[in-house]
Amino acid sequence: MGSPGPATLSLAATGSAFGFARSLPYLAGIIAGTTGVLLMIAAGIGTLVLTVPGLTPVIVVLAACYLLYLAYRIATAPVLGEAARERPAPSLAGGLLLAIANPKAFAAIGAVYGGIAVVPGHALADAAWKVAVLFAVIIVVNAVWLLAGAAFATLLRQPRVGRAANIAFAVLLVLSVAAAVLH
Repeated sequence: MGSPGPATLSLAATGSAFGFARSLPYLAGIIAGTTGVLLMIAAGIGTLVLTVPGLTPVIVVLAACYLLYLAYRIATAPVLGEAARERPAPSLAGGLLLAIANPKAFAAIGAVYGGIAVVPGHALADAAWKVAVLFAVIIVVNAVWLLAGAAFATLLRQPRVGRAANIAFAVLLVLSVAAAVLH
């Protein structure tokens, strides 16, 4: 669940481009949206949504468009410093949208959730434990990716290094979109 993907890479990129504190609303949106995916999978709704004819490609296209927009914003974000403070960081709503429309989230959470029975023979207890543990993982994994991106913020105040990092994060984000769309 913590491997590089659209949400995790966007958090690292946002943290490096806008700093930790300014990225917290975006982190909250990612956590809320990913928790929504978890709850949909636990309730069986994730499977239902993915079986509606024509809906999955629409979700993938919307997510890809938002991620490409986010990659553009990250690539063109000013290097950290005074100029970066003037530009708005990605929002809670943006994080929520990305997380809910992230096909990797459905695949990763679905695989982990359906992989084993934590409390065999007790479906409700099993579901409750899985939701609780995966919720904790969602918080920790996403916060660590944001912190990792933000940890490089002081190094990224150097104009050339900062510009190269913003572009590198944007390219990685675009590659993660390509990987999600092609699979």
